[in-house]
Amino acid sequence: MNNKQDLPWDNPRFRNWVAVARACHALERTLAAKLAPLDLKPAQLDVLMNLYRHPGMSQHELARKLLVGRSNITMLLPQLEKRGLVLRESDAKDKRILRLALTETGTALLMDALKIHSELIEVAMSQSTPDQCDLIGDHMRKVSEALNGS
Repeated sequence: MNNKQDLPWDNPRFRNWVAVARACHALERTLAAKLAPLDLKPAQLDVLMNLYRHPGMSQHELARKLLVGRSNITMLLPQLEKRGLVLRESDAKDKRILRLALTETGTALLMDALKIHSELIEVAMSQSTPDQCDLIGDHMRKVSEALNGS
């Protein structure tokens, strides 16, 4: 490697992106630890949150919302169903489609988990002013759009 060549970590964009990735990883690691007493993983929390916000969605719709393959959802749902957190019911018009909903137990667990999640986000984002938080969100949405080809 040429000694005069710029190294990626000398680039502020690279350094700052690594900082964003580290912050995201730290948040996810902390969230996983704080959800453990509820016997809930972050991926399961994502499922519960989406079913609360969009009751009756199909497995395919849920996979699309979570940006994962249908096989990931197929693996997660039986665990949640076995715990009595989620119901899967055939669609009235198309029996091939399974509609998903939270049970009362699932909703109660979600509310406990949301308190944990919200408190963690509050700690993380309290490092910024409200205007800075908005700026961070605006920038991350632009990054997502750029990477998704929008």
